[in-house]
Amino acid sequence: KLQSSISDPMTSPPPQLRSQVIALYKNLLYMGRDYPKGYAYFRDRLKSVFLKNSGVKDPDQIKVLIGRGEFVIKELEALYMLRKYRALKHRYYEKDEATTSATTSSSDKEAPTKTQ
Repeated sequence: KLQSSISDPMTSPPPQLRSQVIALYKNLLYMGRDYPKGYAYFRDRLKSVFLKNSGVKDPDQIKVLIGRGEFVIKELEALYMLRKYRALKHRYYEKDEATTSATTSSSDKEAPTKTQ
């Protein structure tokens, strides 16, 4: 019975990987605040993904999953920057496009000609 209470060192991942996984989870939670479908949706999905992979004990597989999580962080950053860019473009360039299209349509009209 004493042998079963001691955990096998080969089955538990190294402590530094555990700390990396926890830091990744916290970072993703922070990034999820601005997610388009809402924070609750993002948090639930994130929790389910981490719980699904909680049984992974192989350090190499854990490193692959950490890399995938870091890729998701980069994708979220790109998504948020694109959203900010579109908001700024909409805010500042919509008026210019309306005046540009109005001036081009008025200049396209032909000048009236005299008929005899």
